[in-house]
Amino acid sequence: FTPLLGSAVNGPIGKTIDILALIATLFGTATSLGLGAQQINSGLNFLWGTGEGTGIALAIIAVLSVLFILSAVSGVGKGVQFLSNMNMVVAAALLLFLAVVGPTVFILNTFTEALGEYLTNLVTMSFRTAAFSDGKWLSSWTIFYWAWWVSWAPFVGVFIARISRGRTIREFVIGVLLIPSGVTFLWFTIMGGTALHSELMGVGGLVEAVNTKGAAISLFALLEQYPGTALTSFVAIFLVAIFFISGADAASIVMGMLSSRGTLEPARIVVVLWGVLAGASACVLLVMGGLEGLQT
Repeated sequence: FTPLLGSAVNGPIGKTIDILALIATLFGTATSLGLGAQQINSGLNFLWGTGEGTGIALAIIAVLSVLFILSAVSGVGKGVQFLSNMNMVVAAALLLFLAVVGPTVFILNTFTEALGEYLTNLVTMSFRTAAFSDGKWLSSWTIFYWAWWVSWAPFVGVFIARISRGRTIREFVIGVLLIPSGVTFLWFTIMGGTALHSELMGVGGLVEAVNTKGAAISLFALLEQYPGTALTSFVAIFLVAIFFISGADAASIVMGMLSSRGTLEPARIVVVLWGVLAGASACVLLVMGGLEGLQT
């Protein structure tokens, strides 16, 4: 904020910004950890009948917390980079599998049409407030997800700035804006398009699965309709875990930086402390209110 506020960032205003960024990052990470644990729990139960419940979810949170803390203290150039690269390879393989064995033509048509709809309706939908309806869907979906994503903005911005040192503006724009946006479009088109095709023209049953077992089962109910269910479901569980770990370890490092006057290499004990707080916050939110607690 120095270009905007000048020397004022060295006073109370700057400290307030840091505190707000820490709070947003902490609870944004905790929410991701709680929701990720629920989906992993559903996947494990789907594959091996382990059962579902708060106790199992808490155990998963504990394991994930240990893993992302270990990754964080190993440093950006080791654990974080390794997990991020692994993410991309495994996620690309899963997407390619669904694009090939799934409704390929339907997915391509969906990508083109959805992109056009997005560009056409983005402004209108951004100002939607459900003034003439009960707003239940808007609050539980759009507002929740936007707030969740915004809570990641402070630490993602700081982390990207740290790892982008020495890059050109062109490399930064391509690597931070264009490629992530393109991957996001592909992910939602392939996953969402495959699910829509299943409900509209295929086996169906996804809506029923969500209504009876919860949203966390939806991915595995979709994969069940294609060959190699056990393998793809295991890969999906692995991806959920690694995606979270590779995000939470970066969040722990950034929280350590923000609470250590911006140092690029915060003390390991500080990073560990923030990781433990994130895991503990997820446990408390999950115990107090389950999915509703995480969303609130």
